[in-house]
Parts: sequence; structure tokens; C-alpha cells
Amino acid sequence: MKEILDIIRSFDKAVMERKQTALLTVVHVEGSSYRRPGARMLVTEDGLLTGAISGGCLEGDALRKALLVMQQQKTMLVTYDTTDEDDEKLGTGLGCNGIIQILIEPISPDNTLNPISLLKKLVAERRDTLLVTLFSLQDKKKEQPGTCLLLEAGLLPISSLSDLEGPLYAILKKEAERALAEKKSLFTNYSTSSGEFIAFIEYREPQVSLVIIGAGNDARPLAAMADIIGWQVTIIDGRANYAGTERFPQACSIRVTKPENALNGMVIDSQTVFLLMTHNYAYDKAMLGQLLLMPSGYIGMLGPLKKRDSMLEELRQEGILAVNAEYSNLYSPTGLDIGAETAEEIALSILAEIKAVLAGRTGKSLRDREVAIHSRENTLIENQQLYFNA
Repeated sequence: MKEILDIIRSFDKAVMERKQTALLTVVHVEGSSYRRPGARMLVTEDGLLTGAISGGCLEGDALRKALLVMQQQKTMLVTYDTTDEDDEKLGTGLGCNGIIQILIEPISPDNTLNPISLLKKLVAERRDTLLVTLFSLQDKKKEQPGTCLLLEAGLLPISSLSDLEGPLYAILKKEAERALAEKKSLFTNYSTSSGEFIAFIEYREPQVSLVIIGAGNDARPLAAMADIIGWQVTIIDGRANYAGTERFPQACSIRVTKPENALNGMVIDSQTVFLLMTHNYAYDKAMLGQLLLMPSGYIGMLGPLKKRDSMLEELRQEGILAVNAEYSNLYSPTGLDIGAETAEEIALSILAEIKAVLAGRTGKSLRDREVAIHSRENTLIENQQLYFNA
């Protein structure tokens, strides 16, 4: 999500400076690549790059093609085949062993449904979202529809497809609704009278919201590192002299309050994670009793097992928690076992564990992983063989 937010800021600055821009999106990958479908990069006419579509090996050539797209004002689909051992013919020495499809779209600020406008709507609220990008591998010279549909949970879809493409819109909307319900991205091939199109139906969860309960010195590197990776940061503490913007400039919100009022009005979902680190037993216990009853994706608490077990037992005796209930989202002691000692190392340990939990990963070394880092099934194209006029 941070990449998208950076792209939006860069685009708005370019518009103010009257500079042309183009958006590059990785729309499909076969084999290995540094970035996966959904990676984006904004290019301005003076060569400023925001975001990334590779580890740096494709950006130079992609920049040249993006400048051509701006000049011609026509969307372009570019294929980079890095499976060829003779990478030098591309002048990049790629060595990724994959086939990467990059869609390059010129962005018109006057078009209220341009791709950046859809990205702005995507980040405006905490909702599960589907973004649909259409492209044609069959004929790369034909018009590429590009980023064309946004579907947010509970809201009406937004689409740039014309009325003449009504049948295609209806089918895309149905597929997007299916992907949204299943919380997954997918690729679908459609056949029309004018040729074949592939839809990259991209599922995106809300931005991670990290709520740090405790404004001590050990919370400061946590807030700073979380901000770097693009997470929203909220600080909660009962001490006004600790919880302030001068100590936590990265925080989106700072709440100085008692535990019983700390969560008032807060949106809590599976992408909301909490860390209990006030070093005040009563405050942490009062917060823990509330958090374990909410749909948080992760609750971490500093301190030994004895502290955790003592709090849980007291909360059960007080009738706040059920006697035999298990809490799989409670991680205490919090963090991965990396031998962390300093506040900065502990922050690294904690953030790495949160990321692994939210991604459904184990946190073990990649060298010990027996299968590919990214599942090949995630990029399989479903051939619907649906025929209609468009």
C-alpha cells in the first residue's frame, strides 16, 4: 500500500508542476521475478520514478517506453522475457528466469476515471477492494483497455468501460465480486468479437493499521520502522508527557486516554494489529481484556509468559474472558526469535512477526523453503471461453 500512496503523492505533485505522467503496472508473470503482479511505478516526463516494477533491471528500458507512451498518449503492453540465458541482448543482465508483462498507461488528469483516480478511491477507506486491469497478449498493438474497474466491499463499482462494452463489464463485475468474496486475485481470459482479453483481477486488503499501546522509548523505533514500510500508526497511552507528536511524528493518530476509552470510534479489522507495551500491568491487562474480544489480526504483548498467563487467568476469574477460550491471535512474548536485544532490534523482530502472521507465513529462512517463494497458481489464467460482441 505504501507504494500506491507514494505514487499518488508523486502524481499530485506532477500535476501541480504541469508534467506528463505514465503508470506502469506488472500485470502478469510466468516463472520468477523480483516483483509480482500488482507492482506499480509512476514515471514523469523528466524521468522521475516512484515505485518499482523490478529490482532495478527493467526500469531503464521501461522509462524509455513510458516516455514514448506519454508522447503518443496510447497505452502499451511490454513483455520482458528473462528466461533467455542471453540476457545481454536486452542490455540489462536480468537473470530472473521469468516472463514479465508490463502495462504502461498515460495518465490524463482531466479524466476523472484515470488509473490514479481509481487508486485514490482504493486507499480512501478501509475496505477490501478489487481492481481490474484489462490487457491483450494476443495482439499487443491493439488498444489496451488498462485499469478499468474498481469494486469496493459495500459500494457500487466504478468503471471506465464504455457503454459499448456492456457485456464485458457485466462479466468482469461478476468475476470481481467472486474474487472479492474469496479474498484472492485471479486472471481470466475472455474472447470477444474483437479478440481476446486477459483480466488481472487484483484483490487488495486495507492498509495495515498498527496500534501501539504504550509511548515509552521502546515504542519510538517501532513507530518509525512501521512508517517506513507504509503502515498506519496509532499511539495510545495515558501519559500526556509521553504520547506527543514531538516523540512520534510518524503517528497518524495519538490518543491520551484511559483504557476504557482508548478504542472509541476506532475501525478494527483483520488488518488492524495491536502491541501492548506500556510496562504498566493494570493498563495492559485492561486493554488486553478488550482486544481479545475484537477481530484483530494480531495482538502482541511484551513481557514473559508468566505475565501473560497471569493476566489471562485474572481476566477469566473476573468473567471478562471465557474460561476455556483459546486466543490464537495473541502473541506473547511478541516477536521472532532473532536474538534481539536493543529497542531497534526488538522492533525489527516484532514487525517481522506481524508481517509473517498477516501473510500466513512461518517466518523461517527462505533457503529452507521447499517450494517457490511465490505460488505459481496465483498467476494461472482461467480460460472462461466466453463469447460475446464487444
